[in-house]
Amino acid sequence: MNSEEFRKAAHASIDEIIDYYDTIQDRRVVSNVTPGYLRKLLPSVPPEEGESWEDIQKDIESKIMPGLTHWQSPNFMAFYPASSTYPAMLGELYSAAFTAPAFNWICSPAVTELETIVLDWLAKLLHLPACYLSEGEGGGVIQGSASEAIVTVMVAARERYIDDACRGLEGEQKERKKAEVRGRLVALGSEQSHSSTAKAALIAGVRYKPIHCHLEDALAMTGAGLQEMLNECKKEGLEPFYLTATLGTTATCATDRFDEIKEVLQAWPEVWVHVDAAYAGAALVCEEYQHLTEHLEAFDSFNMNMHKWLLTNFDASCLYIKRRRNLTDALSITPSYLRNDFSAAGLVTDYRDWQIPFGRRFRALKIWFVLRTYGANGLKAHIRNHVELGKLFHSLVLSRPDLFSVPTPPAFALTVLMVIPRPKTMNGVQHEMASDAGVSDGLAKTNGVGGKHDGDVGEANAVTKEVYELINVRGQIFLTSGVVNGVYAIRVVSANPKAEEKFIRRAFDIIVQTAEEVLAKSGGASGAVDDL
Repeated sequence: MNSEEFRKAAHASIDEIIDYYDTIQDRRVVSNVTPGYLRKLLPSVPPEEGESWEDIQKDIESKIMPGLTHWQSPNFMAFYPASSTYPAMLGELYSAAFTAPAFNWICSPAVTELETIVLDWLAKLLHLPACYLSEGEGGGVIQGSASEAIVTVMVAARERYIDDACRGLEGEQKERKKAEVRGRLVALGSEQSHSSTAKAALIAGVRYKPIHCHLEDALAMTGAGLQEMLNECKKEGLEPFYLTATLGTTATCATDRFDEIKEVLQAWPEVWVHVDAAYAGAALVCEEYQHLTEHLEAFDSFNMNMHKWLLTNFDASCLYIKRRRNLTDALSITPSYLRNDFSAAGLVTDYRDWQIPFGRRFRALKIWFVLRTYGANGLKAHIRNHVELGKLFHSLVLSRPDLFSVPTPPAFALTVLMVIPRPKTMNGVQHEMASDAGVSDGLAKTNGVGGKHDGDVGEANAVTKEVYELINVRGQIFLTSGVVNGVYAIRVVSANPKAEEKFIRRAFDIIVQTAEEVLAKSGGASGAVDDL
């Protein structure tokens, strides 16, 4: 493909992408192909001769589109959003044109320097403490995902802990001590922490223990829960060295009690605390959420994904470290072929020492384009719009106390609900509604879950699961579910750039109609149900 052919193909591709975005709401949101569908449509070997772009492009619609779940659709309300916007796409295009592995500064100075600058910009927008800025001992680095960030900092935490334990020792005595300490290390997280913490512990070769969370605490990790686990570890002869605290848990978007965690860990200063704010961290651009950063200076690292809620396509996971030396001490290896005067003099940052992979892409470009295109006010408006849509959906759920119960407070545009099988209480769950959580920051300590009552939560779980599965089979909207402390619940979050009120109301109507249909069939409700 020469330059003129590329120009023609690029125009055709961009036109198709624009048409796709303009009509995405008309497509079935979740793919319904069967496993292995694509192998049946493609030849078993590549072509002997090159094909024209026109022929290749036709296969996007006929072969690839049927196997896509449309995450940018306003009918996608599952998981958390994975946003993409035109400025971010342009950043990817330029990145592909300038392609470089960028493992150190000299590979392409602009790649490194722009990353440092835009991550400082973002840190200030998020109201992060100054200790996370590059002008001091800290700084930011773009990782592939929050999971990658967690395993990276866990390795750094492990090495820091072992080095401190072996301080003053040399030679074989030091190596024996290292092995001895490694065998006792344990990483901690809450039961609501993302599974990436448990996986990181597996990769790092250490044990993992989850801290129990209670519904009466809105499923947040508390200081009391952390202290109980630390005491348990000490009794078992284990040495806690790492903790994941979460701002916006995966299941319910709860925020752990940072103030209580900080207080407890004053007696355990060797424990590295990482704050996982993969989704909800984007809300920190808004002043009304910035109180959540008050205690972050006491912790060691913080991560949020711009590729979730902040208008930047995957991957753009922004990791901030309080003391960058903790990363470089653990991850830096400099063979002779990587040495250069700038790195040797300490004048530049080599981001290969801040991550597990060696090479890296020019991801800072798309972040730069997004920050400049939308500006701080545009980003705030984007977040606030979705929070308001979330409050609207929650109010609609509250309007049907005969059908729905809300086990945890709404937070960061997410509502978690369960279907009521019949008008009576169930064992462990009351048919009350979690009240409006104000700024919906995941910190609310009250919810619609009461004590023990007559009935069976299992029946509610079964009905809720049936409603959820029927909705997704029909494919008009796409939702996800989860089990929190034995309660099966449906999660609804509409937070991609194409979200609008009319789609929220339509989704609620679909959920109501499906719930009434299932309840009528099971004898828990009566009356005709309109076809969907």
